Amino acid sequence: MKLPETQVAVLETASADDATPVEQIAEETGEKPEAVTRAAFELQDAGLLSVTERSETEYALTEEGGTYAYDGLPEHTLWVGALSNDAVDEPIELGQAIGHGGLADEQVEIALSNFARKGMGTIDGGTIRVDPDFDLEADAERALLEVLRGDEGELDPDTAEETAVESLKRRGLLDELDFTVREVELTDEGVTALMEGVEVTETVGQVTPELLTSGEWAEVEFAEYNVEADAETVHGGRPHPLREMSERVTDVLVGMGFEEMQGPHVDADFYINDCLFMPQDHPARNHWDRFALEEPARMNREDIPEDLVEAVENAHRNGVGPDGEGYHSPWDEDFARALALRGHTTNLSVRHLAGLAEGDLEPPQRYFSVEKAYRNDTLDATHLLEFFQIEGWVMAEDISVRDLMGTFTEFYEQFGITDIEFKPHYNPYTEPSFELFGRHPNTGDLIEIGNSGIFRPEMLEPLGVEADVMAWGLALERLFMLATGAEDIRDVHGTLVDLEFLRSEEVVY
Repeated sequence: MKLPETQVAVLETASADDATPVEQIAEETGEKPEAVTRAAFELQDAGLLSVTERSETEYALTEEGGTYAYDGLPEHTLWVGALSNDAVDEPIELGQAIGHGGLADEQVEIALSNFARKGMGTIDGGTIRVDPDFDLEADAERALLEVLRGDEGELDPDTAEETAVESLKRRGLLDELDFTVREVELTDEGVTALMEGVEVTETVGQVTPELLTSGEWAEVEFAEYNVEADAETVHGGRPHPLREMSERVTDVLVGMGFEEMQGPHVDADFYINDCLFMPQDHPARNHWDRFALEEPARMNREDIPEDLVEAVENAHRNGVGPDGEGYHSPWDEDFARALALRGHTTNLSVRHLAGLAEGDLEPPQRYFSVEKAYRNDTLDATHLLEFFQIEGWVMAEDISVRDLMGTFTEFYEQFGITDIEFKPHYNPYTEPSFELFGRHPNTGDLIEIGNSGIFRPEMLEPLGVEADVMAWGLALERLFMLATGAEDIRDVHGTLVDLEFLRSEEVVY
């Protein structure tokens, strides 16, 4: 019997008594595992070899997980730091425990959330107290890290504590790797073939110019190709699905007659909030809800038009028009000049409406942007610290709520979404105001997808706008969820992103 060289090598290395892994045969023969696998399946087709497959799982530490495996989990470091400062009977300042433990800035939030989750003590009002009975050695997550570090043997996926494994995976400290193990064993026919003798036959893998010109192609034996054999999965580059959605939104709005606007990510609170008739003592303007800059801390006075500052301040203090009331609350220019990452993209609308971006604008006008905004939100399935906002506004005479709703209906129908619902809402800068909701295609839940309304005179008059303006801020990520069926925005972007979802998702609109 004559066989290709690789098949002969595999056949001679395989055993009739024990199953031999493909990797072992590859090592012993010096062939690549892919070539051995292909030869094994070809020999199986010929009845000379049997191939068995099984799926196995193994766990590996990520780079961050490796760091914690040696240095300790951040929550353990926090617990030790607090315990070392006698925070047992009486609480101590949180900063003392953090400083003693030497936690890096990015580790503090990780430590706090997991400290509370594991019941290691209590954190209240900037103070911390530890439970001295908490046993660090009994922490299943720590035990897993030590095993994967190599100190306690190898981790058996079948016996590992599932809760701890899922927690470490969710924290990005552990990777779960699924792979296929293939083993080969000689059949009776294979044993017989070896006893009778197997010779190597020369095969040609591809036609070359020399074979064609010499005529040898008619006499050589060509290698057979198994088109059903497993091949390595190659993940080519592709645009991020959220970027694709952003570009689709841009195409739709441009098609509806809108022009795109751009502007600064870091801006003065004056443009982010004060120009929107947002009172300076509004809860959303405190330091817990915004990302303020430390250096520079404020925009220069000369960078904000003096007449605009006076008009906005007057609107806050006294209102506008004969029936205006204003807020009758303190208004401070230094507070307004404070710099922060924009919590929404309406600062772009303000700059355009005030004539600071492209000069004075006369109605009718339509502008939009699809840009990032930043908020100190609690992370969950629909909230991230940064997100894309679809900002838009229309300036015209005699705009009505019907115009606003009609615009949304036309926009969302471009994505196959026809069940938009509206709910009356309050905004300091619009009246009337509406929240928008859409129904998730998989869960059936109503999801808030945006906020809208018609700008109030208290906002428009200081900007020098005499026409009506309807405006909105829509969440790109929420539109993505409605269009694709994604149920957790953290699968799309962020530290917990699901790469397999990004590789395989399809837009369904």
